Amino acid sequence: MGNDDTPLLELRGVHRHFGNIRALTGVDLRVHARRVTCVLGDNGAGKSTLIKILSGLYAPTAGEYLVDGEHVALTSPRQALDRGIATVYQDLALVPLMPVWRNFFLGSELRRGRGPLSMLDVARMRSIADTELRKMGIDLPDIDASVGHLSGGQRQVVAIARAIYFGARVLILDEPTAALGVKQSGVVLKYVNAAREAGLGVVFITHNPHHAHLVGDHFTVLKLGAVELDEPRENLSPEALTHHMAGGAELDALQHELQGGTAPPVEPLHDEPRSQG
Repeated sequence: MGNDDTPLLELRGVHRHFGNIRALTGVDLRVHARRVTCVLGDNGAGKSTLIKILSGLYAPTAGEYLVDGEHVALTSPRQALDRGIATVYQDLALVPLMPVWRNFFLGSELRRGRGPLSMLDVARMRSIADTELRKMGIDLPDIDASVGHLSGGQRQVVAIARAIYFGARVLILDEPTAALGVKQSGVVLKYVNAAREAGLGVVFITHNPHHAHLVGDHFTVLKLGAVELDEPRENLSPEALTHHMAGGAELDALQHELQGGTAPPVEPLHDEPRSQG
């Protein structure tokens, strides 16, 4: 295990190619305990590929993946989980018609007794799920209610609490607020902060700079698979992060051009021969 200064998780110069397509190029990323590392980027920036490398679904084409300062070669999400790296995907791994407690233990059910006569330990699972959710500030009136009756924000929190209970040290959140309104986004962001306070290292993947700056300690912006910005919170205002996400230099150039009264050249609709003169 590393010391306090060693990242829980680190990528060094990671590349990922799919044939001639370069999804990631030379990406560096560091995730520390009790810190939220925000990874931002538009569609096609490489966020999904990065998540799949962190979670063990993809191996890097080149570069290094370190956990607690040690090189690893993860070949499955199970191996990542065994090292305390849990991923909560945007679509969640919850079954809407099942009770909250059953979803909490889905795939890891507790049993009593041994052998073929063993039975699900329903009372214990209900009690643990209720206790763990209360630790996260979620007080459900009925732990037997189906997950489908919860709000979007509450469903995200169930998935987060489940990952923490089953030993996550690094929590990777894939666009957790993307499909939520303002109030429910606030619920999720509150529990992102709670996960940090519980000692986890959090990777918050998002395209929303406002949500990122509310909880983030460090910001990495991807563009076309490469790191375009890598800054701690103290070096970056919300306005600067938003400006960078919105196109930054490209918007500045366009604004200058438009204010100068010159319009960008209009490309012909068809290739036409140019007159010689």
